[in-house]
Amino acid sequence: MTEQSPSLPVSAADIEAAAKVVAPFAVRTPLLSFPVLDERAGTKVFLKPEMLQRTGSFKFRGAFNKLASIPQANRGGGVVAFSSGNHAQGVAAAAKILNMQATIVMPADAPLSKRERTKSYGAEVVLYDRDREDREAIAGGIASKRGATLVRPYDDPFVIAGQGTAGREIAEDMAARGLVPDIVVAPASGGGLIAGVATAVKSRFPDAEIVVAEPKGYDDHALSLKAGHREPHPAAARTICDALMAAMPGELTFSINSKLLARGVSASDEEVAAAVAFAYRELKLVVEPGGAVGLAALLAGRIDARGKNVVIVLSGGNVDADLFARLVA
Repeated sequence: MTEQSPSLPVSAADIEAAAKVVAPFAVRTPLLSFPVLDERAGTKVFLKPEMLQRTGSFKFRGAFNKLASIPQANRGGGVVAFSSGNHAQGVAAAAKILNMQATIVMPADAPLSKRERTKSYGAEVVLYDRDREDREAIAGGIASKRGATLVRPYDDPFVIAGQGTAGREIAEDMAARGLVPDIVVAPASGGGLIAGVATAVKSRFPDAEIVVAEPKGYDDHALSLKAGHREPHPAAARTICDALMAAMPGELTFSINSKLLARGVSASDEEVAAAVAFAYRELKLVVEPGGAVGLAALLAGRIDARGKNVVIVLSGGNVDADLFARLVA
C-alpha cells in the first residue's frame, strides 16, 4: 500500500483505523454491476450503493467514527450538528448507539423525510432559515451553551476518515476482482466523502482518476480545482440535489482534494432526474438526487470512460416520496 504525503491531514492509516471502529455498526455495501448500465455507458461500470448504508447514506460512517472518538468524560454534554439531512441522520443514529444526546440544526426546507427520520433516532431538531440565518453560528451557540461537542459535516479528520472507509471497500473489492479502478466518481457538497474516497483509493491505486460530481451551477469544487484555491459557486436558485448545496469546499477537505482529485464534472437537474429514473426503472435502485449526480454525469456523456473501469458512488437514498414519484414519472 502506498501512503499519501504526510502533509495531508488524513492518511490511509487513519482510514484503516476508522474501518475498525465503524465495521461492527456500518453496512459494508457491495459493488454492483448491471449489463444494461454497461451497455448504456459503453464501458464497465460499478456502483457503490451507499443508500443501503445505515440511515440511507454514507454519512453514518463519518458520524460514527467522530462520535466514537469523543472521550467518555466529554460525552455528557452530547453533540450538536448542522445538516440538510443525511449528516443529521448519521449523527443522530450514531448518538443513539453510543447513548449520547444529539441536537441537529436543519434548514426548514429540508425534505420532510429527512427531518422526521432524524427525530426518529431521538435527536432534537432545531430549524433555521437557509437564506437568512447562519447554521454554523446557531449550532456553535447551542454547543457552547450546553457544553456539547460540535460535529462538523465534513471539515473534521475523523469524519473524513470515516467516509474514507467507503473508498477502502471500493479498493478492496476491485482488487478482489482482479480489476483496477481507472476512474472513481463521487459527489461533493463540502467534500468529505470525495476526500476520504480519494485518500483510500489512491493509497492502493495511485493512478486512479478521482472525479468529483456536482449539480450544475453548484460546481464549486470544479471551480476551485481550476483556480487552485477555494472558490464559491455562483448559484442563487435551488437544485433538486438538496444534499449538495454547500457554498464552497471545506478548508480541510480542499487541502486533500486539491492534491488528489483529477477534475470535476456536473449535471443539470434534468439530467439528475433522468438518472434517478434510470436507476429506479432499469437497476431497481432508489437514489436521492444528490446521490445520483455522478451517475447523471456519466449518462450525460460528461465522463470519457470507454475502455475503462468506472466506479460511481451513489451516496444516498433519502428522498421524499412525492419528489421521487415526480422524478420517475
